[in-house]
Amino acid sequence: MLNSATVTANIPAGDLGRAREFYAGKLGLTPAYEIQGVMLVYRTEGGTPFSIYETEYAGQAGHTIAQWHVDDVESEVHDLKAKGVTFEQYEMPGVEWNDGVASMQGMGKAAWFKDSEGNILCLDDGLPGL
Repeated sequence: MLNSATVTANIPAGDLGRAREFYAGKLGLTPAYEIQGVMLVYRTEGGTPFSIYETEYAGQAGHTIAQWHVDDVESEVHDLKAKGVTFEQYEMPGVEWNDGVASMQGMGKAAWFKDSEGNILCLDDGLPGL
């Protein structure tokens, strides 16, 4: 039944205005549309939609909630660092870290950061199967 459906990431925000500023100023994204005071809806040039909705439970997940699949993780990390984005580093077996970028055997490269709401987001270079 669900095999032909599309999937959209929903990212929680404690403050939509603050989230809008982060996603615009740091990530260079503009909402495709907004449901005033409730939700920001984005659509990447690659066609992927995602939304940011206001809730008091933002930033409570201790795991990655959304990933951007990019061609060059190191370049994206460099550009985002220049805009003030701070990258996380986690203890993971078999992972080598270099300036915020994780090299994972058989899985490529990835980098994690938190948005203005404390949500964990990821950049990766196309993990197998994605």
